Amino acid sequence: MPAATAEIDVIEVKVVKLLPGVLPAYTYIPGSSTPHPIRHPSGHSYGRKNRSVKPLSAENWQENRSFLLAVDLFNHGYYWEAHEEWDRLLRASGNESIVGRFLKGLVKMAAAGVKVREHSIHGVRRHAASAGEVFADVAAETDDERFCGLELTHLQFAADRAAQLAYKERHAAGKAVRVFPFSLEPHPLPFA
Repeated sequence: MPAATAEIDVIEVKVVKLLPGVLPAYTYIPGSSTPHPIRHPSGHSYGRKNRSVKPLSAENWQENRSFLLAVDLFNHGYYWEAHEEWDRLLRASGNESIVGRFLKGLVKMAAAGVKVREHSIHGVRRHAASAGEVFADVAAETDDERFCGLELTHLQFAADRAAQLAYKERHAAGKAVRVFPFSLEPHPLPFA
């Protein structure tokens, strides 16, 4: 029997921006008219030098600009850009550590957001369900409710919910739109 799905309208929820600065002019959606951010001369990050990425740890997450930037990007509908930032952080932090597994879950959630924008419901479900499993594994390995400031049960629920929704609304290519009914809310807030 197929799983029940619910439709979702874009939810306008005010989210706290963690870092100062301007977000990209558009979000990249593979297969759309948006230029590739890095490879295309019109890309929003074309020609920028790759800044060095410091490995993430459960103790330093509040000071890790790459992590906080990726949270900002995700919360504001820049799923491809969040995916790229978390992926860079994953490579710097190590795949097989608990931090690496946690980052894999975030990469998969961002990939699910990209798949929503690509209108690939199968891809959304696959990535979101996989993210939920990863967050459950991380929760089983740690004694804390939160990891890198994010509540693990909230992440598991959010991933499971994202896999169950039907995403029928179409949005203009490149317009950053939040497609999930949740945001990532680290606690305590950095710089507070």
